[in-house]
Amino acid sequence: MKFNLKNTIKAFLFMAAVLAQVKCSSSSDPVENPPVDPPVTPPVVITNDVDFWLTKGNQSVLLAKQSGTLGFGTTSNAYANIEVNAAQKYQTIDGFGYTLTGGSVDVINQLNPTKRTTLLQELFGSGENSIGVSYIRISIGASDLSASTFTYDDLAAGETDLNLDKFSLEKDKNLIAMLKEILAINPKILILATPWSAPIWMKDVASFKGGKLKTEYYDVYAKYFVKYIQQMKAEGITIDAVTPQNEPLHDGNNPSMYMSATDQGAFIKNSLGPAFKTANLSVKIIAYDHNCDNPNYPKAILADADAFPFVDGSAFHLYAGDISALTNVFNSYPTKNVYFTEQWTSSEGSFDGDLKWHLRNVIIGSMRNYSRNALEWNVANDQNYGPHTDGGCTMCKGAITITSGDAFQRNVAYYIIAHASKFVPMGSIRIESNSGGSLQNVAFITPSGSKVLIVENDGSATETFNIKFNGKWVTTSLEAGSVGTYTWK
Repeated sequence: MKFNLKNTIKAFLFMAAVLAQVKCSSSSDPVENPPVDPPVTPPVVITNDVDFWLTKGNQSVLLAKQSGTLGFGTTSNAYANIEVNAAQKYQTIDGFGYTLTGGSVDVINQLNPTKRTTLLQELFGSGENSIGVSYIRISIGASDLSASTFTYDDLAAGETDLNLDKFSLEKDKNLIAMLKEILAINPKILILATPWSAPIWMKDVASFKGGKLKTEYYDVYAKYFVKYIQQMKAEGITIDAVTPQNEPLHDGNNPSMYMSATDQGAFIKNSLGPAFKTANLSVKIIAYDHNCDNPNYPKAILADADAFPFVDGSAFHLYAGDISALTNVFNSYPTKNVYFTEQWTSSEGSFDGDLKWHLRNVIIGSMRNYSRNALEWNVANDQNYGPHTDGGCTMCKGAITITSGDAFQRNVAYYIIAHASKFVPMGSIRIESNSGGSLQNVAFITPSGSKVLIVENDGSATETFNIKFNGKWVTTSLEAGSVGTYTWK
């Protein structure tokens, strides 16, 4: 065999390489691992759990939904808590709104058809651009914010109409037409009806202003109420409740009528209640309808065993007294309801001052004192705060000012009500929330299960705070004089 050195060397080198590879792969020595990138931590995603609508006292923000993220968490901080407890429930809510005065109807009808429809939808509708007013008060006959004084049975001096043959709703035909439009927008809206005066021929003075209802006309006047309710029903308008007299202790308005607690109790138990029962009417009778400085007035009526069964509850205004009067009456008669039915804003008032006072008292205050509703005064008027009767309110500023046939202006009362009406529908229930310091608040659970918290910063500085619910919280802040409505599922 011929020896080939070159091939032998190649074979030797090949085997050496193979042996080296085998040794390397079987060695017990550790093999250095290639570098590995550290694990990537996914970013923390904070979801928005709470929607926040804001109005500032300086009007730079007006019922505007805020874009910030409010997510519930458990990271501790030193801020004060507003803790909401849905397990503790209080009164059911009937609604929020205004009085649709005759003057309001007159000025709204001055808008062109498109603008008029837009305004009614905004006030009474349920869409994104509406504020969802769910309760309105109307006058039986004229109020002082009607263009003129009238009742539904006005006669010449010396005449009477004991059978009410001349009774007619004709003078309120424009109001009735607008109520039909409102009911088409919101068929469930509740309507409270209140007289400012009985027909003059039933009174002891020949005037729309002041005087008292003669006792011999108690039964006739009760039939007047029945006829009113029945004829409104025939028009497709259901009256949910009546009060026997607007501001019965204020006889200086035009129109007006004085009615003491004793007289009102007698009228209810002897005439109005029995007349409703005979006519098979389920309309609520709500006593008083005047200021918080005299809780003894409705309590005197409720203390009468004969009047008590006919009375659903008591209604209040806050031109005098303290809002806690509602709790005073409620605690004395817890099976009877309390209502807040009127508060005006003045032409001389400031937006920031009225926003704070009315949120604190009319909205938060009435709700925390067991009221089933909260109403501001008139829906609308013109730039001169009219129409009104001769001697009626000359400074009452509506929620809306009609500035021309093509335009209207939203005033402070619009936002006062909207911060509740837009978010707290009929059938909601007030639930527990702690209140103290500058952060005045009230909470609700809606029929759909949403939670609503209305907060007003009554102090002089910005407040940062937590909204705590079910062991978690979100942190938010309100400038002095601002109001926020917070909603979550």
